[in-house]
Amino acid sequence: MIDPAGLATLGTARLRFATVLGAALLATPALAADAGHATGAGPGTGAGDARAWLERMTRALDTRNYIGTFFHVSGPRVETMRIVHRDRDGRVTERLESLDGAGREYVRHSDGRLICYFPDRHTVLVATRPNGAPFLGGLPKFGAGVDRFYRIRELPDQRLLGHRVTVIAVDPKDQFRFGYRLWIDRRTAMPLKTELRDAQGHVIEQILFASLTMPARIPDRDLEAHVPTSGVRWIVQRPAGEASAGAAALRPAALPPGFRLTVAGAQTIGAAHRPAEHLVYSDGLATVSLFIEPRPQPRAPAATVTPAPVPAPMRGLARFDSGFAFSTVVGGHQVTAVGEVPAQTVEFIAHSVRAIDGRASPVALPTVLSHR
Repeated sequence: MIDPAGLATLGTARLRFATVLGAALLATPALAADAGHATGAGPGTGAGDARAWLERMTRALDTRNYIGTFFHVSGPRVETMRIVHRDRDGRVTERLESLDGAGREYVRHSDGRLICYFPDRHTVLVATRPNGAPFLGGLPKFGAGVDRFYRIRELPDQRLLGHRVTVIAVDPKDQFRFGYRLWIDRRTAMPLKTELRDAQGHVIEQILFASLTMPARIPDRDLEAHVPTSGVRWIVQRPAGEASAGAAALRPAALPPGFRLTVAGAQTIGAAHRPAEHLVYSDGLATVSLFIEPRPQPRAPAATVTPAPVPAPMRGLARFDSGFAFSTVVGGHQVTAVGEVPAQTVEFIAHSVRAIDGRASPVALPTVLSHR
């Protein structure tokens, strides 16, 4: 989970970067199909059973009612969060609240609206997030072919928060993706602890629940934001429409092993007047969002009005919590790749963007997997 405005304090260029990151997080869809409801003791041991536990966890996160407080640890930063998730006849409403610092809140409505409250910036962002994954939906969801790039196994059971848990290891086989450790409650299939790890096994991000309940009913008042909105600035993202022809003609000429295009569309970034091309690439587990913005168009200034300066293009690598973003300029178009993947993955994808034949497919790198 990533704060969509986590980089907003880093200046004008970084604010644009933060807006791109937010757009990626609001628009990236869930990639896996649902599994059965989580009930009973569940699977036993073995690679197939490890997969079954992950599928049951995904289903539990999507369909159960739950209220929990957890610690989100990313590097030296520790944030205490509270989540309320309600599923009422397949219509999901969620509220995520930071209990530390600025007290930011996020409310996802069943109609697809996502409202982000930033009291420290006196701003409310309203976006449409159709078919969006739950706030905890960034945990592993497995598509076809992931066994080729990840080693999935079940570790010995443990006890956590007084519960018996199954521990699942998901280890990357190369340097282009991250891995996971997950501690799954054997009774409810809810993840009580998760770790995001790099290829060397170092922990990048950790989520640990301090309390978790699953009430049969959750009243509407528990899903309402508590942030005062008097006098704040409201930013409403418009429907994206279509990207410019120039942006639509740009594509990666090559991709890291296993990554393929899963979603192609347009996404309005912040207060931009024209939508950017938005492409999502996935290996079945990790995803990278690629944004290709239209070239800036100079506008003829009115006789008495000084034209606003065109923002300087973003270039280079930025770290955001558990992932990376990399920006460059290709043919006058701002290009940004962002995802919870190693830095070299977003750099590779962004650097490979070229003007290519729309019928051409990007070349995948040769698959060279380490034997971990």
